[in-house]
Amino acid sequence: MATLEKKKLKSNHETKPSDKMKMESAELEGATVVRMTWEPGWKWSVDLKPIAKTESCQMSHIFYQISGKMHVKMDNGDEMDFEAGDFVTIPPGHDGWVVGDEPVVAISFDGKVERVKK
Repeated sequence: MATLEKKKLKSNHETKPSDKMKMESAELEGATVVRMTWEPGWKWSVDLKPIAKTESCQMSHIFYQISGKMHVKMDNGDEMDFEAGDFVTIPPGHDGWVVGDEPVVAISFDGKVERVKK
């Protein structure tokens, strides 16, 4: 039986895959929600490619963007900008980076924090 539950995204649930990115997660009834923050200057191909050891990000993403501007370029050449208020889906095979001087903050609903920790 499901129970009423709440949790906060706290620093003790935080992982930092790079100096310019942090992820804070909470699990509720088996679902994981992640707040992601990318600092100005962050770029997947610079900050995470050495960790992932792939030519482009091979994860899919579903998130709601709260602030900042991010640019994504797909392996097939398609490109798109995302801003505050956008609900975003990004398939595998992409690079992405923060545009401008404002951090990008987003809430992810795909629960990928464990894969990034590895």
